[in-house]
Amino acid sequence: MRSAKASGRAAGTVLIMLALVATLAALLLPIQWFDGNRSFALARSGWQDDGDGTWKTEYGPLTSLDRDFIRTVRSSGLWELPAGRSAKERGGRKSVRIAGKHLVDGYTELDKRTIEAAKTLKLPLSNQPTGPQQEWLKEMEQAKGAQFDRIFVERLRRASGKNIGLIGLVRDQTRNSMVRSLATRANAAVLDHLEVLEETGLVDYEALNDE
Repeated sequence: MRSAKASGRAAGTVLIMLALVATLAALLLPIQWFDGNRSFALARSGWQDDGDGTWKTEYGPLTSLDRDFIRTVRSSGLWELPAGRSAKERGGRKSVRIAGKHLVDGYTELDKRTIEAAKTLKLPLSNQPTGPQQEWLKEMEQAKGAQFDRIFVERLRRASGKNIGLIGLVRDQTRNSMVRSLATRANAAVLDHLEVLEETGLVDYEALNDE
């Protein structure tokens, strides 16, 4: 009799253990999926870790991701602003000239906000476009008419698509209130840029997907 009771208790214990394992697995699986998606988002955004760890500021911790975001917004403005001016003046299509105006308006404001944020957070910024960015500007300078329109839209749509991914990641993860405010504004501006670039009808989506 005792043996039967003991066996019953043992079986009950096994069932409870199995139920606990199943419950734990159900709880952990979504977390693993979420972490995997976040890792994928980090890889896709292409952000650069400066290796300086997390800084303490009065606006909250400033991570390497935060700093890379601020530098990226500044770097983007250094070439997208003059590219927008060129499109306003030289665009063959009216829609390209409109897109250029939106870029000028958006990055004039974003660049000012970025410089102010960097100054407050004591983060040095570049004053020159990167080598590839200078090449893109040179490419536009040498193009005319329909060729200019195509190159302008291709370069700016590709860059804006990458930027919006980084902005979303930073807006989700940052614990710094100044960075969060800048990311919120940058998100609205870059989404506007994507929209007006796409309205030109010159975006090659297949080429974008080949990246």
